[in-house]
Amino acid sequence: MNAIRPWRTVMRRQSRQIMVGNVPVGGDAPITVQTMTNTPTEDAVATIDQIRRCEEAGADIIRVSCPTEEATASFRKIAKASRVPLVADIHFHYKRALEAADAGAACLRINPGNIGSSERVAEVVRAAKANGCAIRIGVNAGSLEKDLLEKYGEPCPEALIESALDHIKLLQDHDFHEYKVAVKASDVFLAVAAYQGLAEAVDCPLHLGITEAGGLIGGTVKSSIGIGSLLWAGIGDTIRVSLSAEPEQEVKVGFEILKALGLRTRGVRIVSCPSCSRQGFDVIRTVEALEKRLEHIKTPMSLSVLGCVVNGPGEARETDIGLTGGGKGKHMVYLSGVTDHHVEDAAMLDHLVALVEKKAAEIEDGMSDAGEATEAAE
Repeated sequence: MNAIRPWRTVMRRQSRQIMVGNVPVGGDAPITVQTMTNTPTEDAVATIDQIRRCEEAGADIIRVSCPTEEATASFRKIAKASRVPLVADIHFHYKRALEAADAGAACLRINPGNIGSSERVAEVVRAAKANGCAIRIGVNAGSLEKDLLEKYGEPCPEALIESALDHIKLLQDHDFHEYKVAVKASDVFLAVAAYQGLAEAVDCPLHLGITEAGGLIGGTVKSSIGIGSLLWAGIGDTIRVSLSAEPEQEVKVGFEILKALGLRTRGVRIVSCPSCSRQGFDVIRTVEALEKRLEHIKTPMSLSVLGCVVNGPGEARETDIGLTGGGKGKHMVYLSGVTDHHVEDAAMLDHLVALVEKKAAEIEDGMSDAGEATEAAE
């Protein structure tokens, strides 16, 4: 069947699917959004509290660092409390991987080449198999092996890809295939080129990220360019936006990237203008307030907020709820693309929130009714 708007179609790379706990990654599964806690893992209460905030923001998978024996001991309690699968982040000590697998990790993030001999890799693989853990091979331009740096002279796409393939072989030699791979760099060009090359070389799921991307604004821009361009090309099965910001912000940015590409929908998608002297109300402050007050809405829907009638009616026709600024403090409200009623300045914000909440409830009820009808038919 031909798409109605073929220029919006993203043809995803065909990868095999693995399971991270109860979350499928790869194949035709939705692209998942990940983040990582930054609390001391030894502090289970603080870590669980942060995980809760990330869950509320929509995180599908959360990574937790396990650098010490005390951290992996605390990880057991954290894993039991988490509602989403946890990835245990392991760097050098293979025993931390064994402990984390036994403590409830759904996935182990390791570089097989960093944890020692083939015998140690075999031990980690046995622990992963015994506990139903996946493994994420994490190659990073900032920590490439010395022999590859000597061979290539600097971190380059070929070096990252070779490192990934070497690590993949270590797992395959032990008959382990439940893995996904990342080849991250802080340089957008380097990361994108490495992922493009790796996507052609392997069929496993790919974990996308621009590492050490920066703060909330700069990091969001870099991640959107790098991750977004790869996703647009169909590459990527799970993503992590790396920001010097709270982890729930990473989740929100990740979803915004996916929403912009039409790859996932969650919550309210706000279409708004940058505002100008024609605006009939303070667009910037209104949108800021709406973003905060509508964070609790998980139902996919769209809301347009435009300051005047130049583009307002056109955008409103394409959204579930629309607002266009008018004169004398009275603004036009659109429902399902059709002009419906006016609202005055003083009541505007509360009125829009109420309309969105009502629409979300109607959508949820419709989805529930559809499910009940399907069950009855069966």
